[in-house]
Amino acid sequence: MILAAGRGERMRPLTDATPKPLLEVRGKPLMQWPMEALADGGFTELVVNTDWLGAQVADRFGPNPVLEGHGALSISYSDEGRDFGGALETAGGIVRALPLLGEVFWVAAGDVFAPGFRFTQAAVDRFLASGKLAHLWLVPNPAHNLKGDFGLSADGLALNQAADKYTFSTIGLYRAALFAPPYCDIPAGNPGGVKAPLAPILRAAMDNQQVSGELYTGDWTDVGTPQRLQQLNAGVAPAAGA
Repeated sequence: MILAAGRGERMRPLTDATPKPLLEVRGKPLMQWPMEALADGGFTELVVNTDWLGAQVADRFGPNPVLEGHGALSISYSDEGRDFGGALETAGGIVRALPLLGEVFWVAAGDVFAPGFRFTQAAVDRFLASGKLAHLWLVPNPAHNLKGDFGLSADGLALNQAADKYTFSTIGLYRAALFAPPYCDIPAGNPGGVKAPLAPILRAAMDNQQVSGELYTGDWTDVGTPQRLQQLNAGVAPAAGA
């Protein structure tokens, strides 16, 4: 699943007429980078959730895009704006899309630039063998999130409480069971359009040792401001404090 429903307020005025995931980074839409990486890993059936100017996303890629050098994809769209008049936040959007997803699935944000990340079947196999409900990739804290989000234990558990915390990259593997009681009480398919963040669900599962994690040290940027976008397109890492 590619998350593409955000309004991108901090990116205005760039996002007034263009949805944030379609802003170009180094010659292609930002969300196309994880789409290509998923295709390269053999994951060719995608779900994309949309809201703000979501029709542009569907028009840009359609249901069966062929990405040059990366092959063909099949995309189902979960149009939260059409169905509910607005985005459902991360957990609400995932639960809405559950009928389109398998029992185990990747989730990545369409506004994060991680050109070297590889989505692999080996990672899925390790996750399946672990029995955990989620596996998160964390990154060293950028200047705009110095306190971090989650910790890591020596044996690979993601921690709600820790002295040293890292930033959640937005990339993760999940079991559908995470989005059911006792961690989530939204009915599958989210027919009521409940808005719900993901972090509280993850934190509750972490407290029961149901979430694993690892540190990713490759290039990674949360493209949250016009300055970061400009720096990426100039071929440089975002400046400290950007």
